[in-house]
Amino acid sequence: MAEQNKKANRLINEKSLYLLQHAYNPVDWYSWNEEAFKKAKEEDKPVFLSIGYSTCHWCHVMEHESFEDKSVAELMNKVFINIKVDREERPDIDNIYMTVCQMMTGGGGWPLTIIMTPDKKPFFSGTYFPKENKYGRIGLVELIKQIETAWKTKREDINSSAEQITIYLQDYNSSKQKNEISITVLEKAFQSFESRFDKTYGGFGSSPKFPSPHNLMFLLRYWKRTNNNNALVMVEKTLIQMRMGGIFDHLGFGFHRYSTDKEWLIPHFEKMLYDQALITNALVETYQATHNEEYKRYAEEIFEYVLRDMTSPDGGFYSAEDADSEGVEGKFYVWTESEINILLKEDAVIFKKIFNIMPEGNFTDESTRAQTQTNIPHLKKSISDYSFELNIPFDELNSIINRSRKILFDERKKRVHPLKDDKILTDWNGLMIISLAKAGKVFNKIKYIEAAENSIQFIFEKLTKPEGKLIHRYCEGEAAIDAHADDYAFIISGLIELYETTFKIKYLQKAIELNEIFIKHFYDYNNGGFYFTSDEGEELIVRTKEIYDGAIPSSNSIALLNLLKLARITANQKYENLASEISRTFSEEVSKNSTSYTQFLCGLDFAFGPAYEVVIVEGKDESQTKKIMSGINKYFIPNKVLVFIPENDFDEIKNIAAYTSFYTTINNNTTAYICQNYKCNLPTDDPDTISNLFPA
Repeated sequence: MAEQNKKANRLINEKSLYLLQHAYNPVDWYSWNEEAFKKAKEEDKPVFLSIGYSTCHWCHVMEHESFEDKSVAELMNKVFINIKVDREERPDIDNIYMTVCQMMTGGGGWPLTIIMTPDKKPFFSGTYFPKENKYGRIGLVELIKQIETAWKTKREDINSSAEQITIYLQDYNSSKQKNEISITVLEKAFQSFESRFDKTYGGFGSSPKFPSPHNLMFLLRYWKRTNNNNALVMVEKTLIQMRMGGIFDHLGFGFHRYSTDKEWLIPHFEKMLYDQALITNALVETYQATHNEEYKRYAEEIFEYVLRDMTSPDGGFYSAEDADSEGVEGKFYVWTESEINILLKEDAVIFKKIFNIMPEGNFTDESTRAQTQTNIPHLKKSISDYSFELNIPFDELNSIINRSRKILFDERKKRVHPLKDDKILTDWNGLMIISLAKAGKVFNKIKYIEAAENSIQFIFEKLTKPEGKLIHRYCEGEAAIDAHADDYAFIISGLIELYETTFKIKYLQKAIELNEIFIKHFYDYNNGGFYFTSDEGEELIVRTKEIYDGAIPSSNSIALLNLLKLARITANQKYENLASEISRTFSEEVSKNSTSYTQFLCGLDFAFGPAYEVVIVEGKDESQTKKIMSGINKYFIPNKVLVFIPENDFDEIKNIAAYTSFYTTINNNTTAYICQNYKCNLPTDDPDTISNLFPA
């Protein structure tokens, strides 16, 4: 039945694409609001909370099986007050109840299913439930009946359990400051990664495999610190295998969310903005470390996808593209052999050989375990290796590949596209700004810098309140939802990166301004660390503190590095002290399971040193300034800050960093002042001398 012939529920008035996807369900959905909880109290019903996101495949499956089913909906409406939440709009709610799920079940994921009392206290949790009992998993129908019986006959037990879970959550998030964390945590993390490294396919463990680029960024820093080449080998092997696998879209570029197998072949096909941002960040740094042009090309391909398909006319970056089209996961991306033959004609044989296209197909649908007879294009060796094997000159082979890729890409554009979630999120835009700004200065690509600046300008104009506070989400002309810790931490990091790329003082000023707001409204001065929600935000059952570096880095991990950088740029000891407090606050968790906190380890790596403070005083010769900057940006020197003093107008930087008043040029030449680990070298105006001050 067409949606226009169905009755809409309350979600029809929402902006979230995920909520709108459920607007014609027969389930009597509420969005998260006090009306829903008031209704639950009045009718003495438990609350069924369902959390997901618009591009989540199993969210779609559960909707189709259960939430679109009238009999299931009638049961849900009878027993529960039902609430839908978009985790990307309300990560504060998701963080709380995902912690509950992980605590109660030992795992988590989306769709997230929580059943709780009318005062928001959870007593049952899970993820996807089929409609009926299947493969040892309880079905939603049976689950609802059991909850209904328990709610009527075991209320005291339910209330007691809900209270205990809530107390645990509160204790869990009221961490006390612990001892100083030891530098040995870096070695411990490396050894853990080394023991789990897949030497054949890269990555860590078996399956599923997630990109987790902050793991690779930590390993790059460990390699830089120790000269242990195994760390760099793990990074390069993982990036190359990911890029060859089906997790990478070889026609339109960009990475899918994760691989369901150990070979990086079969992905969940959704594309998330944050994955593009984090993977390109790791690629840029690996390029700096190795000077291998392939990593630059890989990053540029992802940027091509983001700038082409994920950028709004106003400069903000969209959130995601769905895994499904026409109700089938991956349909947009896969090909039959006959399609390849018809479209590519004489080039088909070579393309099929290189991209492993088979008559029987190579794509097994995860949900049905059935062979689909369709193919996911992927590589099993480098183009150079294929050039040698096929005895075709590299340039000629590359020309065939590019020609074939364009034909297939143009044909694919005619297909029904996966749904694009065009909401613009402040935090994820912050991650993209970091990556584009870094790539812009390392690759010397103005268009990347301009894209980063366009995005931050969008944030300033559309997602900033008059008093300077950030807003989390922009959709269909509406900015809504007070910003969370991720928004502040990621945007501040993006602003610092933009300053060190462009040396426009406004970016540094804004980073400091937002950092002060962040500290004032989010920092826990009693126990240390940043809360995920503001002290002015909605009162939930607990104020969480995020430290786990999962699909995206945590706000506390990014904030740690932000504070260290701002401390070194401004010489403001307050920031250094707060960074030290954060490292002590989470020392116990990080020491116990170090590989779960690799972005945090990147901050610790900076804190432990060696770290550099570089002040560049501009001289008369612009070309000399560019040469010095190019020399610094060329190398992988992660633990440094850059301060630029313009030739004529240095009052603004002096107001931020008073110590810069004493810096001058040598003979009107651009001059560098480089300090390392609390001691400074003599100033120099020789570009070669400057390069030699940094270990290669």
